[in-house]
Amino acid sequence: MAAPPHGVAVALRGVRKAYDRQVVLAGVDLQVAPGELVAIVGQSGQGKSVLLRQVIGLETPDAGEIAVGGLPLPRWLALPPEEKPFRIAMVFQNAELLASLTVAENVALRLEEHGRLSRAALRDVVGRVLASVDLAGVEDKRPGELSGGMRKRVGIARALASEPELILYDEPTADLDPLLTEQIAALIARIRRERGTTQLIVTHNLALARVIADRIAVLDAGRIVEYSTPEALRASPTPLVRELLRAAALGI
Repeated sequence: MAAPPHGVAVALRGVRKAYDRQVVLAGVDLQVAPGELVAIVGQSGQGKSVLLRQVIGLETPDAGEIAVGGLPLPRWLALPPEEKPFRIAMVFQNAELLASLTVAENVALRLEEHGRLSRAALRDVVGRVLASVDLAGVEDKRPGELSGGMRKRVGIARALASEPELILYDEPTADLDPLLTEQIAALIARIRRERGTTQLIVTHNLALARVIADRIAVLDAGRIVEYSTPEALRASPTPLVRELLRAAALGI
């Protein structure tokens, strides 16, 4: 049985972003319900990762509005950590682990920055989240000692450590073989089932998106051109969607 929604709603209205007059996001509108798992797909260079950077606040949109949990994102970003009513975490494409730190230190890094937990409590949190991603016992290893799939899971564990209501993933299965891709997909689906966290996933893997997502957003030329359930997507008349389905061997 799925967990009740522990996540927050996400709303984008008319979000635009350009770099040196090159428009990347040309007016994105997107509504994500609390606890929903939404995949953002599309061809390379269409702004998928740029969109995530706007939602987490790493960049500021040139125009438009982003609200998370009913709060305008700039207002949420301005709050000190202890006053934020919910948490947002991001899993980067290459996990972004610090090679000089152990797995445990990488996972605890954000929590240590906030300084609200004792050393014993930090150990408990680290052990719990590593076990939840099937990595119990690797606390003392360095990232260089881990496989690519294990590093991806450490990145997810680090995100889970703060108990976020929203998790953003940038290509979580990039560079993984089919078996490891299935394992990461199963882990993401389990997070939704057990925690009810809202999740936004950027991926090139349409087959993966159709298996785990509640809804799929197709981004093209800086706009969402299709937003539907995986079942409805298969019957879409949109030419780009038909091409993506054929390329993924999912066409009719």
